[in-house]
Amino acid sequence: MDKIIVEVGSTCTKVDKFNGKNIERLKEKTIQFKKHFNEDKKLRESDVNELIKSVNELKNISKNIYVCGTSIFRTLSDSEKNVFLENFKVETGYDFHIISQEKENELTVFGATRFVQSKVCVFIGGGGSTEIAIYNNGIKESVNSKIGVIDVMQKFPDLAENFAKTNIETVKAFIKEKLNLPKEKSDILILAGGGHEKFARYSGIKYEKNILYNDNASPIMMDIETRKSETERYYKSISLDEIKAKSDDPDWWYATRAMCAFVLVVAEEIGAKYIVPTDIAMVYGILDKGEI
Repeated sequence: MDKIIVEVGSTCTKVDKFNGKNIERLKEKTIQFKKHFNEDKKLRESDVNELIKSVNELKNISKNIYVCGTSIFRTLSDSEKNVFLENFKVETGYDFHIISQEKENELTVFGATRFVQSKVCVFIGGGGSTEIAIYNNGIKESVNSKIGVIDVMQKFPDLAENFAKTNIETVKAFIKEKLNLPKEKSDILILAGGGHEKFARYSGIKYEKNILYNDNASPIMMDIETRKSETERYYKSISLDEIKAKSDDPDWWYATRAMCAFVLVVAEEIGAKYIVPTDIAMVYGILDKGEI
């Protein structure tokens, strides 16, 4: 029987199907849990209802569904957490598993490094948290932070406009003050947690075939100088309105300039020469570690 894995983040909800052999990304859906939580100081009822509806619709594909959540769900008070979990179980029939920041890091790193033979850094960025790991035949260093792209967007809302008014160096400086960074260095930075390959392919920035290692889930890469210059172009010269007009999920692009700044902060700190953007999330680790 097909298994459905739903990973609910602060902004992006990812749905994958596993048929016993292959993993297929069915869809991604933007639900602005973190942004609306910051505005309302609680989970917005319409967001919760949208999630419940989406999960119930998946029953047409398979009844074997595993649902987990990260970042924003970890910050809920005990009382709000209990109400949410009970309501979700009543409305869907499924448990909602809240994944710790350390576990999220471990599960995602597993998927991102399955075919890697050299030392790499894995960056997992989200709406309200960031995880960074140095991997070399196992996780050698791991640092976590309670800051994500929505926090940056609150400080610099113009990053969601057609062209950014704030320059990239100002955004990077803000992030660097708040982000815990690894001490070890790595030539290769793998971007995981979902959406990075999608961003590269549809934003108009330059990339090339991944020649660093062979993984069907990591098909593209770029060198650091290309990433720097293309990020500058994404801030100043690439129309966000034009991208959103062509997108089935325009809200997904809201914090992409903020995410680009995170990537450069980490890449420069570890001395990366190459960046590998992927859409890999926790699903590989969830399946391998028997979470479902």
